[in-house]
Amino acid sequence: MSHQEATGRGRISVTQVLGELLLTVGVVILLFAFYESYWTNIAAGRLQDEKASALEDSWGESTNSGRVNPRQRLTPELGEAFARMYIPSFGSDFRFAIVEGTDDSDLVAGPGRYVESQLPGQAGNFAVAGHRVGKGAPFNDLGNLQVCDAIVVETQAEWITYRVLPIDAEGDARRAEAAGCLTPEQVERVSTGEYAGVRGRHITLPGDIQVINPVPGQPTVGADPGLEGIITLTTCHPQFSNAERMIVHAMEVESTPKIAGTRPAVLEES
Repeated sequence: MSHQEATGRGRISVTQVLGELLLTVGVVILLFAFYESYWTNIAAGRLQDEKASALEDSWGESTNSGRVNPRQRLTPELGEAFARMYIPSFGSDFRFAIVEGTDDSDLVAGPGRYVESQLPGQAGNFAVAGHRVGKGAPFNDLGNLQVCDAIVVETQAEWITYRVLPIDAEGDARRAEAAGCLTPEQVERVSTGEYAGVRGRHITLPGDIQVINPVPGQPTVGADPGLEGIITLTTCHPQFSNAERMIVHAMEVESTPKIAGTRPAVLEES
């Protein structure tokens, strides 16, 4: 064997090194994707079940003791589940307990309420954050919501139905879309009033905190009793990225007291 052959066989080229590095990076990315989309879902599912069970227990205890008060608006403890969310167009199995708070430890258990926002059923903005990939991914399909799709929130005492606001339509087209599910008064407020700039879905930056204000997008300090009830859902955009936020706004159209053994017909929509 010549000296040249021995040297050639023992030399490691830059291309080989880069190839090995790229292969290693690819394996790491695949493992991370598996962890995010599979393993964290399992862990989050267990936590969601625990929160949902605790919610059932607390509601049952209050009902049995006769303490249910539809007008009661107590702020939940951080990490505590206090309501449930349903989105009928996502299927009958979409049902998540909503927890108090939006820290990582809160959101791994399910959708979480921004503590500075209003509670469900109150005038103003009930704002909820949720993961889009992994950790249960409750808001993975928010991009599929359409105008007038229902978002239903169950509290201890009532069922509250919200309808997604017009998304891209302007002028007469926005008015016509709003008329498909809102009251005449709400149509006017959405068309020409203080909610004229509130879109049913849009993409914004993480620092755009005005989307969770009592009137989304407006620098409102407090929640005036004359405001509409709004629900805002926020999640990361695009998938596997934290660069932007997808925002969904819906307006309250109905609130009915809970009756044992019955569910609102809106939950059967698809």
